[in-house]
Amino acid sequence: MSDRPLKAAVFLDRDGTISEEVGYLNHISRFCMFPFAPAAIRKLNELGLLVFVITNQSGIARGYYPESLVHAVHDLMTIQLGDAGAYLDGIYYCPHTSSDACACRKPGPGMLDQASAEHGVDLTRSFVVGDRHSDVELAHRVGARSIMVRTGYGQGEILWHASKWTLKPDFIAADLAAAVDWILEQKR
Repeated sequence: MSDRPLKAAVFLDRDGTISEEVGYLNHISRFCMFPFAPAAIRKLNELGLLVFVITNQSGIARGYYPESLVHAVHDLMTIQLGDAGAYLDGIYYCPHTSSDACACRKPGPGMLDQASAEHGVDLTRSFVVGDRHSDVELAHRVGARSIMVRTGYGQGEILWHASKWTLKPDFIAADLAAAVDWILEQKR
């Protein structure tokens, strides 16, 4: 690790946050990025924050689709973001099921720990944005701030489970665009 200061980052869930939630995304034609996602990510890029995608992809371990499909979807997402002037600093995914008890499956911190080590991220100055309570749990585990979006599974999670949560999100946003606006306010 160099002597350079650690950087703040935004960790984004993929399905339900950047793109439509379709259950197990088992064909590339089912990937549909939300129209507001590229501009939101571009705002983070312009602010100088590192931006990473962190996604659980247990469909690999379950045999629903090959790992090569995850790479193809990420390539497509990267191209679509690039066409809109946005970019990601990295993409991390967990191919395991919860029964594998790995460190990388959210809410485990493995993907964030890896990004931090590889990119010099200060997790305590960072944000985790997602549509599941496991994203909120992950943020709490590493000392980051958490934002739950109402897209994807978010609205249902909030409606049916929020009263039972012991760990609350720092902010609930309508979507990724609103989440990014809140992040920008925090950074001012």
